[in-house]
Amino acid sequence: MSRRLPILIGLAALAVALMGAIAFVQLRQAPVATVAAVDIGGSFQLLDTQGRAVTEKALLGKPSVVFFGFTYCPEVCPTTLTELSAAMKALGRDADKLNVVIVSVDPERDTPEQMKLYLSSFDPRIQGFTGTPEAIAQAAKAYRVFYKKVPLEGGRYTVDHSSAIYLFDRKGRFVEPIGYGTPHERVVAQLKKLATQG
Repeated sequence: MSRRLPILIGLAALAVALMGAIAFVQLRQAPVATVAAVDIGGSFQLLDTQGRAVTEKALLGKPSVVFFGFTYCPEVCPTTLTELSAAMKALGRDADKLNVVIVSVDPERDTPEQMKLYLSSFDPRIQGFTGTPEAIAQAAKAYRVFYKKVPLEGGRYTVDHSSAIYLFDRKGRFVEPIGYGTPHERVVAQLKKLATQG
């Protein structure tokens, strides 16, 4: 018995330590679950490049790739759209399974006609949505997008805005973002996964 007692005490101590470790991990994971539950996406009432009314229902039925930007953007937007065009080319026919959309954050200048002209330089499957300042503000709020008009010299202006691409499943549920500057291979992999999901 004297030899077994230390072993039993050691096993009991190990069990207590293990239970404590499990409880600690569960507590550490709890905030992550809360953050993941934040909704991104929602209702909007905008115009497509033909001037036709379009809502969030137009994006249902196919996975969607949504980016907020503007046609006078000097770097982030053309870089992002060029990357998306290249990734869509790499996907081949799988790219047809996706809705790919840029939503303007510059309603003053980005008319449907301007959006159509601008997007003619990129993959023709990329859609452009714009609208009134109020409609754009509503869409940006639903998608948790930041944007702000910034005055420049000579009465001109630019727009600071969020640069992430947002991915959604065919039911309009947020999946994950693609950060600005993500390597091409990673962008293709994320879009491939989105396009071929069940």
